[in-house]
Amino acid sequence: MIKTTSNFFKWFIKQETAAGITLLVMTFIALIVSNSHFAPQYFAILKQYLTIGFGSFSLKLSIFHWINDALMAVFFLLVGLEIKREFLEGELSQTKKALLPMIAAVGGMLVPALIYVFFNLGDSETLKGWAIPSATDIAFSIGILSLLGKRVPISLKVFLVALAIIDDLGAIIIIAIFYSSDMNYLYLFLMFASFGLLLVMNRMGIVKFLPYLAVGIVMWFFTHESGIHATISGVLLAISIPHKSDKSHHDSMLIKVEHSIAPYVAFLIMPIFALANAGVSLDGITVHKLLDKVTLGVCVGLFIGKQIGVFIFSAAAIKFGWADKPSNASWLGLYGVGILTGIGFTMSLFVGNLAFANNAVYMDEVKIGVLLGSLFSTLLGYFVLIIATKKNA
Repeated sequence: MIKTTSNFFKWFIKQETAAGITLLVMTFIALIVSNSHFAPQYFAILKQYLTIGFGSFSLKLSIFHWINDALMAVFFLLVGLEIKREFLEGELSQTKKALLPMIAAVGGMLVPALIYVFFNLGDSETLKGWAIPSATDIAFSIGILSLLGKRVPISLKVFLVALAIIDDLGAIIIIAIFYSSDMNYLYLFLMFASFGLLLVMNRMGIVKFLPYLAVGIVMWFFTHESGIHATISGVLLAISIPHKSDKSHHDSMLIKVEHSIAPYVAFLIMPIFALANAGVSLDGITVHKLLDKVTLGVCVGLFIGKQIGVFIFSAAAIKFGWADKPSNASWLGLYGVGILTGIGFTMSLFVGNLAFANNAVYMDEVKIGVLLGSLFSTLLGYFVLIIATKKNA
């Protein structure tokens, strides 16, 4: 089991490292295109409407919404599979090991949210974005950490992966509760009925993925129409996927599906998401806009809030004996990883689009805040970790 878990973890790290680099490239492309002569065409394409389906089961959405509602459901399926696997047999399956990243994740979500609220107190419109700086981008953060190679203890990498996964779980819960629109109770019932059918299929021992996928697609449609954000259907589908824990994992549908879709998520879905969401016109960017409460709330929340929340909550958990400090890791190394959790990007932009779906001005400020906060976190986190791991070089 140890060898299998180790091999999977190595594969996961490589996957996320390459994905992080790909995301970075696509982010730069989005910024360049959105500030070039092609900007009008870029934004026009995202606003084009596309109808998929037939009859009463057809859906007409803009390309931007197809990306954020449909393609991202596959991303959430992968996240859900990762969370389920970790809780069943990974780093989150043992209470002592799980407590540190869990407590750290709580601090990493709570403090940034409070910082954002501090900057936006009194404005009910901008307060909707309180959850934007609370998430960590797994691909980017792991990608930066992996640039340091073997100098970083494996325990810190495991800690960061587990923390980011719990962060994602927190973001999923926040989206489901706080960023769902008016409910259509008929479709809500049909969504839960579909989920119930998936659980029955699991209990019946159905081990082919195709039936789960067919029901999952229908459930996605019901979820979209219910008022709950459609991406939640990806998580519900992940919960229903069977997992058989054995040494080889040859019989685990969960592992097979995770391995199958991970490359598509990493190198197709996430780059498309970055290309569609990271584009922001820098025309007219003024000092006032950079210092606006939304920009500051997101940027400071990510850069300052994440590192403070993660490190203080981690230190408290270790000092009170609730959890163990990652083996072979220094306090400075732990702090450096805490800084890297301020790389929000994917989930932060995603939550931003939910919070300010109809306000392009605020959404531009969210993008600037996310990009700046993530950039500052990357540079300082990398610098601190270089110092902390010098002796391991």
